[in-house]
Amino acid sequence: MTRASRSYDAILRGGLVVDGSGARAYRADVGLTGDRIASLADLSQATADLDIDATGKVVAPGFVDAHTHDDYALIDQPDMAMKVSQGVTTVVVGNCGFSAMPLPADGELPPSYLVRGARDLRFAGLALYFEFLERNPAAVNSAGLIGHSALRLSSMAEIDRPATSDEVAAMRGLLARDMEAGAVGFSTGLEYPTNRAASTEEVIAVANAVEPFEGVCTIHNRNYDKRLKEGMEEALLIGREARVRVVLSHHQGDGPENVGHAGWTLGLIEQARGRQSVGLDVHPYTAAATMIHPDFVYDDSRTLVTSSQPHPEMAGRDLSDIAAAWGVSEREAAEKLMPGGAIYFCQDEADVRAILAFPATMIGSDGLPGLGIPHPRLWGTFPRVLGRSVRELKLMSIESAVHKMTGLTAERFGLSDRGLLQVGMAADITVFDPATVIDRASYEEPDAVSEGICHVLVNGTAVRLDGRPTGQRPGKPLRRGRRSSWAAEKRAWRSD
Repeated sequence: MTRASRSYDAILRGGLVVDGSGARAYRADVGLTGDRIASLADLSQATADLDIDATGKVVAPGFVDAHTHDDYALIDQPDMAMKVSQGVTTVVVGNCGFSAMPLPADGELPPSYLVRGARDLRFAGLALYFEFLERNPAAVNSAGLIGHSALRLSSMAEIDRPATSDEVAAMRGLLARDMEAGAVGFSTGLEYPTNRAASTEEVIAVANAVEPFEGVCTIHNRNYDKRLKEGMEEALLIGREARVRVVLSHHQGDGPENVGHAGWTLGLIEQARGRQSVGLDVHPYTAAATMIHPDFVYDDSRTLVTSSQPHPEMAGRDLSDIAAAWGVSEREAAEKLMPGGAIYFCQDEADVRAILAFPATMIGSDGLPGLGIPHPRLWGTFPRVLGRSVRELKLMSIESAVHKMTGLTAERFGLSDRGLLQVGMAADITVFDPATVIDRASYEEPDAVSEGICHVLVNGTAVRLDGRPTGQRPGKPLRRGRRSSWAAEKRAWRSD
Protein backbone atom coordinates (compact mmCIF):
# COMPACT_ATOMS: atom_id res chain seq x y z
CA MET A 1 0.00 0.00 0.00
CA THR A 2 1.43 3.36 -0.98
CA ARG A 3 1.62 6.28 1.42
CA ALA A 4 -0.02 9.58 0.48
CA SER A 5 1.04 12.90 2.00
CA ARG A 6 -1.47 15.31 0.55
CA SER A 7 -4.24 17.12 2.41
CA TYR A 8 -7.87 15.97 2.41
CA ASP A 9 -11.12 17.40 3.64
CA ALA A 10 -11.66 14.27 5.74
CA ILE A 11 -9.77 11.09 6.53
CA LEU A 12 -11.16 7.97 8.19
CA ARG A 13 -8.12 6.15 9.58
CA GLY A 14 -7.38 2.56 10.46
CA GLY A 15 -10.75 0.98 9.75
CA LEU A 16 -11.69 -2.31 8.12
CA VAL A 17 -13.05 -1.36 4.70
CA VAL A 18 -16.10 -3.36 3.60
CA ASP A 19 -16.56 -1.77 0.20
CA GLY A 20 -20.14 -2.81 -0.67
CA SER A 21 -19.22 -5.10 -3.57
CA GLY A 22 -19.30 -8.27 -1.50
CA ALA A 23 -15.52 -8.61 -1.79
CA ARG A 24 -13.40 -9.51 1.21
CA ALA A 25 -12.75 -6.71 3.71
CA TYR A 26 -9.34 -5.04 3.92
CA ARG A 27 -7.64 -2.37 6.01
CA ALA A 28 -7.14 1.09 4.55
CA ASP A 29 -7.51 4.75 5.31
CA VAL A 30 -10.20 6.57 3.37
CA GLY A 31 -9.54 10.11 2.16
CA LEU A 32 -12.34 12.43 1.06
CA THR A 33 -12.17 15.57 -1.04
CA GLY A 34 -15.40 17.51 -1.31
CA ASP A 35 -18.25 15.09 -1.84
CA ARG A 36 -16.10 12.32 -3.37
CA ILE A 37 -13.88 9.49 -2.22
CA ALA A 38 -10.37 10.56 -3.22
CA SER A 39 -8.12 7.83 -1.82
CA LEU A 40 -8.09 4.34 -0.30
CA ALA A 41 -4.51 3.93 0.88
CA ASP A 42 -2.09 4.41 3.74
CA LEU A 43 -2.72 8.07 4.60
CA SER A 44 -0.58 8.20 7.72
CA GLN A 45 1.43 11.06 6.23
CA ALA A 46 -1.64 12.99 5.08
CA THR A 47 -3.63 15.66 6.93
CA ALA A 48 -7.31 16.50 6.97
CA ASP A 49 -9.73 19.08 8.31
CA LEU A 50 -11.85 16.25 9.76
CA ASP A 51 -9.79 13.38 11.12
CA ILE A 52 -11.75 10.30 12.25
CA ASP A 53 -10.16 7.38 14.06
CA ALA A 54 -11.91 4.26 12.76
CA THR A 55 -9.61 1.74 14.43
CA GLY A 56 -11.53 -1.39 15.34
CA LYS A 57 -14.51 -0.24 13.29
CA VAL A 58 -15.94 -1.14 9.89
CA VAL A 59 -15.92 1.60 7.25
CA ALA A 60 -18.69 0.92 4.73
CA PRO A 61 -20.66 2.77 2.08
CA GLY A 62 -23.66 4.59 3.50
CA PHE A 63 -26.63 2.24 3.64
CA VAL A 64 -29.29 2.55 0.92
CA ASP A 65 -32.78 1.85 2.26
CA ALA A 66 -34.45 -0.02 -0.61
CA HIS A 67 -38.00 0.31 0.64
CA THR A 68 -39.30 3.41 2.40
CA HIS A 69 -42.36 5.58 2.67
CA ASP A 70 -40.28 8.61 3.62
CA ASP A 71 -41.64 10.89 0.87
CA TYR A 72 -42.96 13.43 3.36
CA ALA A 73 -40.64 12.55 6.25
CA LEU A 74 -37.87 14.18 4.20
CA ILE A 75 -39.94 17.38 4.45
CA ASP A 76 -41.49 17.10 7.91
CA GLN A 77 -38.47 15.53 9.66
CA PRO A 78 -35.48 16.72 7.61
CA ASP A 79 -32.96 15.61 10.24
CA MET A 80 -34.13 12.05 9.36
CA ALA A 81 -32.94 10.85 12.77
CA MET A 82 -34.63 7.47 12.36
CA LYS A 83 -32.44 6.78 9.31
CA VAL A 84 -29.19 8.59 10.12
CA SER A 85 -29.01 6.77 13.46
CA GLN A 86 -29.04 3.47 11.50
CA GLY A 87 -26.29 4.50 9.09
CA VAL A 88 -28.70 5.09 6.20
CA THR A 89 -27.55 7.79 3.77
CA THR A 90 -30.06 7.28 0.91
CA VAL A 91 -33.75 6.38 0.96
CA VAL A 92 -35.80 5.06 -1.96
CA VAL A 93 -39.23 6.67 -1.63
CA GLY A 94 -42.53 6.05 -3.44
CA ASN A 95 -42.95 2.34 -2.74
CA CYS A 96 -46.11 0.19 -2.86
CA GLY A 97 -47.81 2.51 -5.34
CA PHE A 98 -47.84 5.46 -2.94
CA SER A 99 -45.70 8.48 -3.78
CA ALA A 100 -45.79 12.20 -3.13
CA MET A 101 -45.92 12.76 -6.88
CA PRO A 102 -47.77 13.15 -9.13
CA LEU A 103 -50.82 14.04 -7.05
CA PRO A 104 -53.86 16.09 -8.10
CA ALA A 105 -53.83 19.64 -6.74
CA ASP A 106 -57.40 19.48 -5.45
CA GLY A 107 -59.58 16.98 -3.61
CA GLU A 108 -59.08 14.76 -0.62
CA LEU A 109 -56.69 11.85 -0.81
CA PRO A 110 -58.37 8.51 0.00
CA PRO A 111 -58.05 7.58 3.70
CA SER A 112 -56.08 4.50 2.60
CA TYR A 113 -53.36 6.60 0.94
CA LEU A 114 -50.36 5.65 3.09
CA VAL A 115 -48.07 8.57 2.22
CA ARG A 116 -49.06 11.97 3.56
CA GLY A 117 -47.39 14.81 5.38
CA ALA A 118 -48.05 17.26 8.17
CA ARG A 119 -48.80 19.88 5.53
CA ASP A 120 -51.08 19.33 2.56
CA LEU A 121 -48.27 19.64 0.04
CA ARG A 122 -49.04 18.30 -3.40
CA PHE A 123 -46.45 17.82 -6.12
CA ALA A 124 -47.59 17.57 -9.74
CA GLY A 125 -44.44 15.70 -10.69
CA LEU A 126 -41.00 14.50 -9.66
CA ALA A 127 -39.27 17.65 -10.90
CA LEU A 128 -41.28 19.83 -8.50
CA TYR A 129 -40.71 17.40 -5.61
CA PHE A 130 -36.97 17.35 -6.22
CA GLU A 131 -36.88 21.14 -6.56
CA PHE A 132 -38.50 21.41 -3.13
CA LEU A 133 -35.92 19.05 -1.61
CA GLU A 134 -33.08 20.96 -3.24
CA ARG A 135 -34.34 24.19 -1.65
CA ASN A 136 -35.07 22.44 1.65
CA PRO A 137 -32.49 19.67 1.96
CA ALA A 138 -32.73 16.75 4.34
CA ALA A 139 -29.90 14.97 6.10
CA VAL A 140 -30.02 12.03 3.66
CA ASN A 141 -30.27 11.56 -0.09
CA SER A 142 -33.45 10.43 -1.80
CA ALA A 143 -34.34 8.49 -4.95
CA GLY A 144 -37.90 8.46 -6.24
CA LEU A 145 -40.26 5.80 -7.50
CA ILE A 146 -43.49 6.95 -9.15
CA GLY A 147 -46.49 5.31 -7.53
CA HIS A 148 -49.31 3.64 -9.46
CA SER A 149 -51.87 4.93 -6.95
CA ALA A 150 -50.63 8.49 -7.51
CA LEU A 151 -50.85 8.03 -11.27
CA ARG A 152 -54.40 6.66 -11.01
CA LEU A 153 -55.53 9.54 -8.79
CA SER A 154 -54.03 12.00 -11.28
CA SER A 155 -55.53 10.34 -14.37
CA MET A 156 -58.87 8.80 -13.34
CA ALA A 157 -62.09 10.23 -11.97
CA GLU A 158 -62.92 6.90 -10.27
CA ILE A 159 -60.27 4.43 -9.13
CA ASP A 160 -62.54 1.51 -8.20
CA ARG A 161 -62.32 0.05 -11.71
CA PRO A 162 -59.69 -0.82 -14.34
CA ALA A 163 -58.34 2.12 -16.33
CA THR A 164 -59.54 2.78 -19.87
CA SER A 165 -57.06 2.90 -22.74
CA ASP A 166 -57.08 6.70 -22.61
CA GLU A 167 -56.42 6.66 -18.87
CA VAL A 168 -53.58 4.19 -19.32
CA ALA A 169 -52.10 6.50 -21.96
CA ALA A 170 -52.37 9.42 -19.54
CA MET A 171 -50.58 7.45 -16.80
CA ARG A 172 -47.86 6.39 -19.21
CA GLY A 173 -47.34 10.00 -20.23
CA LEU A 174 -46.98 11.18 -16.63
CA LEU A 175 -44.65 8.31 -15.81
CA ALA A 176 -42.45 8.90 -18.85
CA ARG A 177 -42.21 12.59 -17.96
CA ASP A 178 -41.09 11.77 -14.42
CA MET A 179 -38.66 9.11 -15.62
CA GLU A 180 -37.14 11.75 -17.86
CA ALA A 181 -36.80 13.95 -14.76
CA GLY A 182 -34.78 11.22 -13.02
CA ALA A 183 -37.17 8.81 -11.29
CA VAL A 184 -35.68 5.37 -10.67
CA GLY A 185 -38.84 3.53 -11.64
CA PHE A 186 -42.49 2.70 -11.07
CA SER A 187 -44.16 1.08 -8.07
CA THR A 188 -47.51 -0.59 -7.61
CA GLY A 189 -49.39 -1.89 -4.57
CA LEU A 190 -51.97 -4.32 -5.90
CA GLU A 191 -53.28 -5.32 -2.47
CA TYR A 192 -54.40 -1.78 -1.64
CA PRO A 193 -57.78 -0.17 -2.41
CA THR A 194 -56.23 2.53 -4.62
CA ASN A 195 -54.60 -0.11 -6.87
CA ARG A 196 -56.74 -3.20 -6.34
CA ALA A 197 -59.07 -2.63 -9.29
CA ALA A 198 -56.20 -2.35 -11.77
CA SER A 199 -56.01 -5.27 -14.17
CA THR A 200 -52.75 -7.07 -14.83
CA GLU A 201 -52.87 -5.65 -18.36
CA GLU A 202 -53.12 -2.11 -16.98
CA VAL A 203 -50.05 -2.60 -14.77
CA ILE A 204 -48.04 -4.07 -17.65
CA ALA A 205 -48.93 -1.21 -19.97
CA VAL A 206 -48.01 1.46 -17.43
CA ALA A 207 -44.86 -0.31 -16.23
CA ASN A 208 -43.62 -0.63 -19.80
CA ALA A 209 -43.19 3.17 -19.88
CA VAL A 210 -40.03 2.80 -17.78
CA GLU A 211 -38.33 0.38 -20.20
CA PRO A 212 -36.65 3.04 -22.39
CA PHE A 213 -35.24 4.65 -19.25
CA GLU A 214 -33.82 1.42 -17.81
CA GLY A 215 -36.01 1.83 -14.72
CA VAL A 216 -37.33 -0.75 -12.28
CA CYS A 217 -40.82 -1.86 -11.35
CA THR A 218 -41.36 -2.58 -7.65
CA ILE A 219 -44.42 -4.69 -6.93
CA HIS A 220 -46.38 -5.11 -3.72
CA ASN A 221 -48.20 -8.34 -4.62
CA ARG A 222 -51.93 -8.58 -5.00
CA ASN A 223 -51.91 -11.26 -2.30
CA TYR A 224 -49.49 -12.46 0.38
CA ASP A 225 -51.66 -15.05 2.12
CA LYS A 226 -54.09 -17.58 0.65
CA ARG A 227 -53.13 -16.79 -2.95
CA LEU A 228 -49.44 -16.05 -2.45
CA LYS A 229 -48.34 -18.11 -5.47
CA GLU A 230 -50.81 -16.33 -7.75
CA GLY A 231 -49.62 -12.97 -6.48
CA MET A 232 -46.00 -13.85 -7.16
CA GLU A 233 -46.72 -15.24 -10.60
CA GLU A 234 -48.61 -12.08 -11.54
CA ALA A 235 -45.70 -9.91 -10.37
CA LEU A 236 -43.20 -11.92 -12.40
CA LEU A 237 -45.49 -11.84 -15.45
CA ILE A 238 -45.67 -8.04 -15.22
CA GLY A 239 -41.88 -7.80 -15.31
CA ARG A 240 -41.55 -10.16 -18.28
CA GLU A 241 -44.29 -8.57 -20.36
CA ALA A 242 -43.23 -4.99 -19.55
CA ARG A 243 -39.56 -5.90 -20.15
CA VAL A 244 -38.41 -4.23 -16.94
CA ARG A 245 -36.41 -5.13 -13.87
CA VAL A 246 -38.71 -6.28 -11.07
CA VAL A 247 -38.34 -5.85 -7.33
CA LEU A 248 -40.67 -7.98 -5.21
CA SER A 249 -41.53 -5.68 -2.33
CA HIS A 250 -41.08 -6.92 1.27
CA HIS A 251 -41.15 -10.55 0.13
CA GLN A 252 -43.21 -12.47 2.66
CA GLY A 253 -45.90 -15.07 3.20
CA ASP A 254 -48.58 -14.12 5.72
CA GLY A 255 -50.66 -16.29 8.00
CA PRO A 256 -50.31 -19.87 9.31
CA GLU A 257 -50.92 -21.42 5.89
CA ASN A 258 -47.65 -19.90 4.65
CA VAL A 259 -45.30 -21.09 7.38
CA GLY A 260 -42.32 -22.58 5.54
CA HIS A 261 -43.11 -20.79 2.27
CA ALA A 262 -39.51 -19.66 1.72
CA GLY A 263 -38.64 -23.19 0.67
CA TRP A 264 -40.70 -22.80 -2.50
CA THR A 265 -41.04 -19.03 -2.99
CA LEU A 266 -37.27 -18.50 -3.10
CA GLY A 267 -37.03 -21.44 -5.50
CA LEU A 268 -39.65 -19.78 -7.73
CA ILE A 269 -37.70 -16.52 -7.66
CA GLU A 270 -34.41 -18.27 -8.47
CA GLN A 271 -36.03 -20.09 -11.38
CA ALA A 272 -37.51 -16.83 -12.69
CA ARG A 273 -34.10 -15.14 -12.47
CA GLY A 274 -32.96 -17.46 -15.23
CA ARG A 275 -35.25 -15.73 -17.71
CA GLN A 276 -35.82 -12.21 -16.33
CA SER A 277 -34.36 -9.67 -13.93
CA VAL A 278 -35.79 -10.17 -10.44
CA GLY A 279 -34.76 -8.75 -7.08
CA LEU A 280 -36.50 -8.50 -3.73
CA ASP A 281 -36.35 -6.57 -0.50
CA VAL A 282 -37.11 -7.57 3.08
CA HIS A 283 -36.84 -6.33 6.65
CA PRO A 284 -35.63 -8.54 9.55
CA TYR A 285 -38.89 -8.78 11.52
CA THR A 286 -41.79 -11.26 11.66
CA ALA A 287 -44.47 -8.56 11.88
CA ALA A 288 -45.84 -6.44 9.04
CA ALA A 289 -47.26 -2.93 9.37
CA THR A 290 -49.74 -1.15 7.16
CA MET A 291 -53.26 0.27 7.26
CA ILE A 292 -55.78 -1.44 9.50
CA HIS A 293 -58.19 -3.56 7.47
CA PRO A 294 -60.28 -6.68 8.18
CA ASP A 295 -58.63 -8.53 5.29
CA PHE A 296 -55.26 -8.34 7.04
CA VAL A 297 -56.44 -9.80 10.37
CA TYR A 298 -55.51 -13.46 10.95
CA ASP A 299 -57.01 -15.84 13.48
CA ASP A 300 -54.63 -16.76 16.31
CA SER A 301 -52.21 -13.96 15.34
CA ARG A 302 -51.63 -10.79 17.31
CA THR A 303 -52.64 -7.42 15.81
CA LEU A 304 -51.40 -4.23 17.46
CA VAL A 305 -53.36 -1.07 16.63
CA THR A 306 -51.03 1.85 15.92
CA SER A 307 -53.56 4.53 14.96
CA SER A 308 -57.28 5.07 14.34
CA GLN A 309 -58.99 8.20 13.13
CA PRO A 310 -62.42 7.38 14.63
CA HIS A 311 -60.93 5.91 17.83
CA PRO A 312 -57.52 7.49 18.49
CA GLU A 313 -57.67 6.33 22.11
CA MET A 314 -57.21 2.73 20.92
CA ALA A 315 -53.66 3.29 19.59
CA GLY A 316 -51.22 1.00 21.36
CA ARG A 317 -53.81 -1.66 22.25
CA ASP A 318 -54.13 -5.19 20.92
CA LEU A 319 -57.03 -5.70 18.55
CA SER A 320 -58.16 -8.75 20.53
CA ASP A 321 -58.60 -6.63 23.67
CA ILE A 322 -60.53 -3.97 21.76
CA ALA A 323 -62.78 -6.59 20.17
CA ALA A 324 -63.48 -8.18 23.55
CA ALA A 325 -64.32 -4.81 25.11
CA TRP A 326 -66.69 -4.01 22.24
CA GLY A 327 -68.22 -7.49 22.13
CA VAL A 328 -67.44 -7.99 18.44
CA SER A 329 -65.08 -10.12 16.34
CA GLU A 330 -61.58 -8.88 15.61
CA ARG A 331 -62.47 -8.31 11.97
CA GLU A 332 -65.51 -6.26 12.96
CA ALA A 333 -63.34 -4.27 15.37
CA ALA A 334 -60.81 -3.61 12.61
CA GLU A 335 -63.57 -2.24 10.40
CA LYS A 336 -64.75 0.10 13.17
CA LEU A 337 -61.19 1.38 13.63
CA MET A 338 -60.68 2.30 9.97
CA PRO A 339 -58.95 4.37 8.75
CA GLY A 340 -55.85 3.78 10.78
CA GLY A 341 -52.77 1.62 11.08
CA ALA A 342 -51.77 -1.69 12.64
CA ILE A 343 -48.89 -4.08 13.14
CA TYR A 344 -49.66 -7.68 12.18
CA PHE A 345 -47.64 -10.53 13.71
CA CYS A 346 -48.17 -12.88 10.79
CA GLN A 347 -44.84 -14.25 9.55
CA ASP A 348 -42.51 -17.12 10.43
CA GLU A 349 -39.01 -16.49 11.82
CA ALA A 350 -37.37 -19.29 9.82
CA ASP A 351 -38.84 -17.89 6.59
CA VAL A 352 -37.58 -14.38 7.40
CA ARG A 353 -34.09 -15.74 8.04
CA ALA A 354 -34.05 -17.67 4.76
CA ILE A 355 -35.17 -14.60 2.80
CA LEU A 356 -32.54 -12.41 4.47
CA ALA A 357 -29.80 -14.87 3.48
CA PHE A 358 -30.98 -15.21 -0.16
CA PRO A 359 -28.31 -13.65 -2.43
CA ALA A 360 -30.67 -11.37 -4.38
CA THR A 361 -32.30 -9.86 -1.27
CA MET A 362 -31.88 -6.16 -0.53
CA ILE A 363 -32.65 -4.60 2.85
CA GLY A 364 -35.55 -2.17 3.18
CA SER A 365 -37.08 -0.81 6.38
CA ASP A 366 -40.63 -0.27 5.05
CA GLY A 367 -41.40 2.05 7.99
CA LEU A 368 -44.44 4.29 7.99
CA PRO A 369 -43.44 7.64 9.50
CA GLY A 370 -46.42 9.71 10.47
CA LEU A 371 -48.88 6.79 10.68
CA GLY A 372 -49.28 6.52 14.44
CA ILE A 373 -47.05 4.36 16.63
CA PRO A 374 -44.17 3.16 14.41
CA HIS A 375 -43.07 -0.39 13.80
CA PRO A 376 -39.55 -0.81 15.28
CA ARG A 377 -38.26 -1.44 11.76
CA LEU A 378 -38.44 2.33 11.15
CA TRP A 379 -35.59 2.84 13.65
CA GLY A 380 -33.86 -0.54 13.86
CA THR A 381 -33.71 -2.43 10.55
CA PHE A 382 -30.08 -2.01 9.49
CA PRO A 383 -28.37 -2.40 12.89
CA ARG A 384 -30.61 -5.43 13.49
CA VAL A 385 -29.26 -7.11 10.36
CA LEU A 386 -25.67 -6.36 11.36
CA GLY A 387 -26.05 -7.25 15.02
CA ARG A 388 -28.54 -10.09 14.99
CA SER A 389 -28.45 -11.63 11.51
CA VAL A 390 -24.67 -11.35 11.06
CA ARG A 391 -23.05 -11.40 14.49
CA GLU A 392 -25.50 -13.49 16.51
CA LEU A 393 -27.22 -15.78 14.00
CA LYS A 394 -24.40 -15.90 11.43
CA LEU A 395 -26.87 -16.01 8.54
CA MET A 396 -24.37 -14.26 6.28
CA SER A 397 -20.92 -12.66 6.32
CA ILE A 398 -20.49 -9.01 7.12
CA GLU A 399 -19.37 -8.45 3.52
CA SER A 400 -22.59 -10.01 2.21
CA ALA A 401 -24.77 -8.01 4.59
CA VAL A 402 -23.15 -4.71 3.64
CA HIS A 403 -23.50 -5.61 -0.05
CA LYS A 404 -27.24 -6.17 0.47
CA MET A 405 -27.48 -2.74 2.11
CA THR A 406 -25.34 -0.82 -0.39
CA GLY A 407 -23.91 -2.00 -3.71
CA LEU A 408 -26.72 -4.42 -4.57
CA THR A 409 -29.41 -1.81 -3.93
CA ALA A 410 -27.60 1.04 -5.67
CA GLU A 411 -27.06 -1.08 -8.77
CA ARG A 412 -30.65 -2.27 -8.97
CA PHE A 413 -32.06 1.25 -8.67
CA GLY A 414 -29.57 2.81 -11.05
CA LEU A 415 -27.74 4.93 -8.45
CA SER A 416 -24.53 4.82 -10.42
CA ASP A 417 -22.22 6.71 -8.03
CA ARG A 418 -23.47 5.23 -4.73
CA GLY A 419 -23.18 1.97 -2.85
CA LEU A 420 -19.44 1.31 -3.21
CA LEU A 421 -16.33 2.55 -1.44
CA GLN A 422 -14.21 3.27 -4.49
CA VAL A 423 -12.20 6.27 -5.62
CA GLY A 424 -14.47 8.70 -7.48
CA MET A 425 -17.68 7.48 -5.87
CA ALA A 426 -19.86 9.73 -3.73
CA ALA A 427 -18.63 10.13 -0.16
CA ASP A 428 -21.60 8.49 1.56
CA ILE A 429 -20.00 6.53 4.41
CA THR A 430 -21.10 4.70 7.54
CA VAL A 431 -18.69 3.65 10.28
CA PHE A 432 -19.95 1.07 12.76
CA ASP A 433 -18.61 -1.14 15.53
CA PRO A 434 -19.13 -4.76 14.44
CA ALA A 435 -18.84 -5.96 18.05
CA THR A 436 -21.61 -3.76 19.46
CA VAL A 437 -23.91 -2.67 16.64
CA ILE A 438 -27.49 -3.68 17.44
CA ASP A 439 -31.05 -2.39 17.23
CA ARG A 440 -32.76 -1.18 20.42
CA ALA A 441 -36.18 -0.34 18.98
CA SER A 442 -38.94 -2.69 20.14
CA TYR A 443 -42.70 -2.92 19.89
CA GLU A 444 -42.86 -1.39 23.38
CA GLU A 445 -40.25 1.32 22.64
CA PRO A 446 -40.32 1.60 18.84
CA ASP A 447 -38.20 4.74 18.49
CA ALA A 448 -35.27 3.65 20.68
CA VAL A 449 -31.98 4.56 18.98
CA SER A 450 -29.69 1.76 17.83
CA GLU A 451 -26.19 1.27 19.21
CA GLY A 452 -22.87 0.94 17.43
CA ILE A 453 -23.40 3.37 14.53
CA CYS A 454 -20.45 5.68 15.17
CA HIS A 455 -20.10 8.08 12.25
CA VAL A 456 -22.21 8.82 9.16
CA LEU A 457 -21.20 11.09 6.27
CA VAL A 458 -23.49 12.14 3.43
CA ASN A 459 -21.88 13.70 0.36
CA GLY A 460 -18.70 14.19 2.39
CA THR A 461 -20.41 16.03 5.25
CA ALA A 462 -20.75 14.45 8.69
CA VAL A 463 -24.35 14.06 9.81
CA ARG A 464 -23.39 11.86 12.77
CA LEU A 465 -20.11 11.94 14.71
CA ASP A 466 -19.23 9.81 17.73
CA GLY A 467 -22.82 8.59 17.88
CA ARG A 468 -24.37 12.05 17.94
CA PRO A 469 -26.17 14.02 15.21
CA THR A 470 -24.40 17.10 13.86
CA GLY A 471 -27.49 18.92 12.57
CA GLN A 472 -26.11 19.11 9.03
CA ARG A 473 -28.44 18.48 6.07
CA PRO A 474 -26.33 17.71 2.99
CA GLY A 475 -28.77 15.27 1.35
CA LYS A 476 -29.55 15.53 -2.36
CA PRO A 477 -32.22 14.17 -4.67
CA LEU A 478 -30.59 11.43 -6.75
CA ARG A 479 -31.53 10.87 -10.35
CA ARG A 480 -31.39 7.53 -12.08
CA GLY A 481 -28.17 6.68 -13.92
CA ARG A 482 -27.66 4.30 -16.83
CA ARG A 483 -26.35 0.79 -16.22
CA SER A 484 -23.77 -0.72 -18.54
CA SER A 485 -25.05 -4.23 -17.73
CA TRP A 486 -28.59 -3.53 -18.90
CA ALA A 487 -28.31 -4.43 -22.60
CA ALA A 488 -26.50 -7.68 -21.93
CA GLU A 489 -28.95 -8.59 -19.18
CA LYS A 490 -31.95 -8.08 -21.45
CA ARG A 491 -30.36 -10.17 -24.24
CA ALA A 492 -30.06 -13.02 -21.74
CA TRP A 493 -33.78 -13.04 -21.02
CA ARG A 494 -35.70 -15.92 -22.55
CA SER A 495 -39.29 -15.67 -23.69
CA ASP A 496 -41.79 -18.20 -22.39
